[in-house]
Amino acid sequence: MKQRYDFLIVGTGLFGAVSAYLLKQKGYSCILVDKRNHIGGNVYTENVHGINVHKYGAHIFHTSNKEVWDFVNSFVTFNRYTNSPIANYKGKLYNLPFNMNTFYQMWGVRTPEEAKDIIELQKKAFYTENPQNLEEQALNLVGKDVYETLIKGYTQKQWGRECKDLPSFIIKRLPVRFTFDNNYFNDKYQGIPEGGYTVLIEKMIEGCDVLLEVDYLDKKKEFDSIADKVIYTGEIDRYFNYQFGHLQYRTVSFDTEVIEGVSNYQGNAVVNYTDTETPFTRIIEHKHFEFGADVEASPDTVVSREYSKEWHPGDEPYYPVNDEQNTLLYNKYKQLADAQSKVIFGGRLAEYKYYDMHKVIERAMETMREIDDMK
Repeated sequence: MKQRYDFLIVGTGLFGAVSAYLLKQKGYSCILVDKRNHIGGNVYTENVHGINVHKYGAHIFHTSNKEVWDFVNSFVTFNRYTNSPIANYKGKLYNLPFNMNTFYQMWGVRTPEEAKDIIELQKKAFYTENPQNLEEQALNLVGKDVYETLIKGYTQKQWGRECKDLPSFIIKRLPVRFTFDNNYFNDKYQGIPEGGYTVLIEKMIEGCDVLLEVDYLDKKKEFDSIADKVIYTGEIDRYFNYQFGHLQYRTVSFDTEVIEGVSNYQGNAVVNYTDTETPFTRIIEHKHFEFGADVEASPDTVVSREYSKEWHPGDEPYYPVNDEQNTLLYNKYKQLADAQSKVIFGGRLAEYKYYDMHKVIERAMETMREIDDMK
């Protein structure tokens, strides 16, 4: 450690790492601290039995922003992985997102016109003027069969409540394709870093000092004294000691298992379980993220079962619950944050907003451009 830094960055996830790199390019000195025992935040990957395991859930990079795509590829090579998840409903498999493969599996239809006719009939049969909840909204958008088979159970497990008790705005629209296309994303660029996301983060923060297993807020006064500015990527309510109360999240847990002697467990990286009887939401088989790799080359595989659950203080916060109550609460904290002259708040937890990875990078780039030259 040096005696003094231009920037102290709290958190080594994407927002913190991108900020560190861009600041370093401008000649600023940075130190990063993280309360976990590794860098990378939720995109951290670790090598298990020669397989890059996404420790905190599947992360597939996708963007249509060429600046962002060129930026991440300047550090590591991205493979050509295409996200094409499978849905398992009571043992029957369906392709996602909803497309002609899905409709053939569900109804045996072979033409877009046949699929459109069925969906339109079901939409009319279950149409609700001014839908008041998620179920009514989904029925308006895709009809009964798609909703009950592929949306209802999965959504209830994700949110821990009945679809009738969820607000309609959660699904303002649902992607429906009348082509035989299993590519989940519409973005121009897509892939996963060869060697895993940890390699990407390592390259970004190279040349910066890093302290792990250190909770910034436990030693806030001490850390604040060694830097001119602070970039904070942790929970905004925790920064202000929960003075207005806790913001709410959904959280997830993972049951990760090394299966020895099985080289290919499910034949796909992501399989969603859309019935309510199965307790987990999906199974991830990590080796399938390695596009072009021979899955049979390794005799073992690693799978993670993902469980969604209600968040309680002390749990890892994953998905902000951006309903009216929490939005009002966040705005109170944001007013306090905006009044801070030394601290910049950025990222998913500090802004209480769900971000895809490319959006985190865009936001970090934008924030760093706004920082005045201190030299």
